[in-house]
Amino acid sequence: MRRYLYIGVFTAGLAVMAVELSASRLLGNYFGSSNLVWAAIIGLMLIYLSVGYSLGGKWADRSPEHTTFFSILLWAGFFIGLIPVISRPILRFASQAFDQLQSASMIGSFAAVLILFSIPITLLGTASPFAVRLAIKDEKEAGSVAGKIYTVSTIGSFLGTFLPVLLLIPLIGTYRTFITISLFVLIIGLIGLGFYGEKKRLLVYLIMPLLIILLALIGFRGYDKQAEGIVYEGESVYNYIQVQHINDYHLLRLNEGQGIHSIAHPTQVDFHGPWEQVLSAIFFNPAPVFTDSIDRIAILGLAAGTSANQINYAFPDTVVDGYEIDPEIITAGIKFFGLSADHVNIFIEDARWGITHNDHLYEVISIDAYTPPYIPWHLTTREFFTTVANRLTPDGVMVINVARIFEDRELLNTLYATIDTVFENAYIVDLPGTLNSMIFATKAPTHPDNLVANYIHLSAQDETPPILLSTIETTFLNIQPAPVSGMVLTDDKAPIEWITNAMIINLFFSEEMQNLQ
Repeated sequence: MRRYLYIGVFTAGLAVMAVELSASRLLGNYFGSSNLVWAAIIGLMLIYLSVGYSLGGKWADRSPEHTTFFSILLWAGFFIGLIPVISRPILRFASQAFDQLQSASMIGSFAAVLILFSIPITLLGTASPFAVRLAIKDEKEAGSVAGKIYTVSTIGSFLGTFLPVLLLIPLIGTYRTFITISLFVLIIGLIGLGFYGEKKRLLVYLIMPLLIILLALIGFRGYDKQAEGIVYEGESVYNYIQVQHINDYHLLRLNEGQGIHSIAHPTQVDFHGPWEQVLSAIFFNPAPVFTDSIDRIAILGLAAGTSANQINYAFPDTVVDGYEIDPEIITAGIKFFGLSADHVNIFIEDARWGITHNDHLYEVISIDAYTPPYIPWHLTTREFFTTVANRLTPDGVMVINVARIFEDRELLNTLYATIDTVFENAYIVDLPGTLNSMIFATKAPTHPDNLVANYIHLSAQDETPPILLSTIETTFLNIQPAPVSGMVLTDDKAPIEWITNAMIINLFFSEEMQNLQ
């Protein structure tokens, strides 16, 4: 009789972690995946489970029946299935509030969705103490029985940790992952009721999976987010991916959508943004720098390939190596942004791993993998920048795209201070009309006046692409004074989350944000 009870406990453990991991993606698509979001999810889930543990013990003492246990499991599965159906309109509203930076609406939507998890997680939390009460027939075996139940629950949780992230979400999406978990829990609960002889109640509970399937069919039509010109929507292990088509432009947006990660246009190549800044990097060296002498450029954070396309246009003889961890973004790049393996060597792997294990030397290495508030810390340290410097030619240049939040420059100053410990010279360029700053760093001694000399040299050549001249001009005219101080980040100590979390908190209380309300 205990065997199916253990199956129920295993199912509850699996569902808890599967729902928690799916919750991070559900909310991350709209609010980002910063550790503030993770802390809210994990913290509240633990509170809900704690309530469930306490409630489960008392409930089991009052109704120590297997049918009660599986009825609770059924209701937990049913409420799991309601999460995506109810949350979808709330999150669509949140995405619009995020676009308009309406902080009260965003916070309200975030809280409302988290509350949706309270009922199913609390019910799932009752499973282990309830099962312990049912399974113990002899006080002498109480310890071993409790140990088995918590072991089985933990094994289920282990599987539930990987199942949504590695299989379900990339395969069927976040919303349908919740439905799949819901139906699995419901099926186990229904079988349990049948196993313990509750045929009449079984017929009533059969309505639950049918209702969940019906609501899913009605509620999941259309795209997850309401935004102008959506032509593609998908999910990967790493990102929620959205492509918009607006006024002949293709725009790549990820997760909460507060940034354009790639852009393409059938007749335009200069987008006056951070992507083309890779073109001006080499011209910090003394003039004349000949474009046909640039053998190889690496892009860490290829995205859908905007910078790679611009390099191919400005430096047609240069080999481009692009590193991108998310294969689904590469797929979108090939389909919508003109990215081609014929023009770019595409490496689908972590940027630090890739550049460390590549023996090529580069004239330029572009790093475009930062999107506050989720910055991969291992791409911010002195050791990482030392690796980058070792992969540059003697006159090589590194360029990094760093986003600001209004006038908060703490992240920028910290990265500059760290880079300055590795490279001979470093320069900050604020791009006009954007919240992007570029940090250029050179191995050899350089000076901003070299940009002017190279501009003059290139202007005298009829074949020089206009994008090259405009980019060098933008770079030179927007060089900023070097910051006076900043923390140096290392592999041992890189509290990048402190900086980005402070940026988020300061944003909500900033004068600029208040003016947008």
